[in-house]
Amino acid sequence: MSRIRTAGLLKKKRNGEKITALTAYDSSFAKLFHECGVDVLLIGDSLGMVLQGLDSTVPVTIDEVAYHTRCVRAGSSDAFVIADMPFMTYPEPLIACENAAELMRAGANMVKLEGGDWLVETVQALTRQGIPVCAHIGLLPQSVNVIGGYKVQGRDEASAQALVDHALALEAAGAQLLVVECIPTHVGKRISDALNIPVIGIGAGKETDGQILVMHDMLGMNADYLPKFTKDFLAQGGSLRGAVSAYVEEVHQGKFPAPEHCFD
Repeated sequence: MSRIRTAGLLKKKRNGEKITALTAYDSSFAKLFHECGVDVLLIGDSLGMVLQGLDSTVPVTIDEVAYHTRCVRAGSSDAFVIADMPFMTYPEPLIACENAAELMRAGANMVKLEGGDWLVETVQALTRQGIPVCAHIGLLPQSVNVIGGYKVQGRDEASAQALVDHALALEAAGAQLLVVECIPTHVGKRISDALNIPVIGIGAGKETDGQILVMHDMLGMNADYLPKFTKDFLAQGGSLRGAVSAYVEEVHQGKFPAPEHCFD
């Protein structure tokens, strides 16, 4: 697979081609995912839960994300790599720029921030410094203690419109990609239609420009709980390579997510 760049992701949106993304945390899986045609690799702060056994993403540090970013980059020089900005690493623009620079030096192509239009100034500052930004709206795992749990967002018209407004403000500020998490399918479509930049969904329906899953969920590794918006592709594919290839194919063909993986 050739090198993936921001322009290539934008071209996919314009051509109606679905973007595929997975979280990755080490070189071996990064290499496998890229070879199987995954467009975007995210070093998610989800590592706190799936690697460290924590009950939230909040304790994850910038040094930990930078470490895993270096590991992922070592696995593929051509992958498009996004690194999460952990909890409280971007409370104001200057601090955000300093921490984002560490992730870029570790090998990221882009950093991801959770939040709405209150991040406009930060997104502008990062962009001015040459740091590409992926915004993240909808369910915000770093804010789980404020919102009272992992709940679907945007179910009423006022909150749905607020998500659209946040998305437009972040795009205008310079964000080049947007992740939307745990929102109704029709809201995911509404946001994707409103924006010129690619919109990648997780639990946001099949009408977004692409899909992302946590790799451990996609491989069915949590026997006790499989989120509604994911699917055990390992059971279907029969091997790691088969599972990833099945995921990529189903996203490209519009078969995943199916109705049972979506929120109304």
